Amino acid sequence: MKIMHQPSVVQRKRKSQRRARLARRVMPFLASLFLATPLAGPVSKSMAGTRNELHLPSKAFSAAAVYDQKLRATYDALGAEQQGLRFETFEKAMTGYLNLRQAGRLADDKQLLTVVDFDLPSTEKRLWVFDLGSNKTLFHTLVAHGHNSGENEATNFSNTDQSNMSSLGFYATSKEYEGKHGRSLRLEGLDEGFNTNAASRSVVMHGADYVSEEFIKQNGRLGRSLGCPALPLDQYAQIIDAVHGGTCLFINRSDASYNSKYLNEDAAITALVSTASTAANHS
Repeated sequence: MKIMHQPSVVQRKRKSQRRARLARRVMPFLASLFLATPLAGPVSKSMAGTRNELHLPSKAFSAAAVYDQKLRATYDALGAEQQGLRFETFEKAMTGYLNLRQAGRLADDKQLLTVVDFDLPSTEKRLWVFDLGSNKTLFHTLVAHGHNSGENEATNFSNTDQSNMSSLGFYATSKEYEGKHGRSLRLEGLDEGFNTNAASRSVVMHGADYVSEEFIKQNGRLGRSLGCPALPLDQYAQIIDAVHGGTCLFINRSDASYNSKYLNEDAAITALVSTASTAANHS
């Protein structure tokens, strides 16, 4: 029988104190984000004697609530829902992106986030490249999964060499090279136990003729790779041009036993505040 160790009173108190310190540090910045976010609701003004009183929306005002509001505003601005990306998947991708930015794992000069959602079948467009700086969707297209991950749907995943399966989690894009598939983009897996063997397995972005609407018409699904997120031949070069050199890639499957240290909301809030502060200083 496995014994579950409950956190002690001291541990719970320390965690509560850390959250309180974080809230005090970030709340002034989050307040400005909240008021600038359309989804935050109206701010009413009333006259009380000679003073103006501002009444914030009645929704509980907390760092987590404001963070959720900001993500939903970005999600709406990108039109991600209309393109078939669920908010829950976008939220995970954004949380990891912000954690990686806070940890210094991404390039400073690009605000790009690539999401691959294997909740969707291969017959649907399930890769997005978002420019978070301009709130634009740069690409929304097809992407293949690994041969042994499944037929039309990817349900099995592995970090093991020669498994011919896709690997879930967060990646940082690296350098381009010319390989057996032509122009390709190296990927650095960042989630221990889930994708950190990507380099040794040669899991890369590349183009493939089996990633096309025509292949779907003939076969009822896309072709499959040896584990790489393979892209359409008429778009892969443009996508590599955009995302190379230290941008974030997130490969998702909701019902898989995936977890990540980069899904830390506190770190994401801190990164969001840092980004907002930097932008304010340069405005």
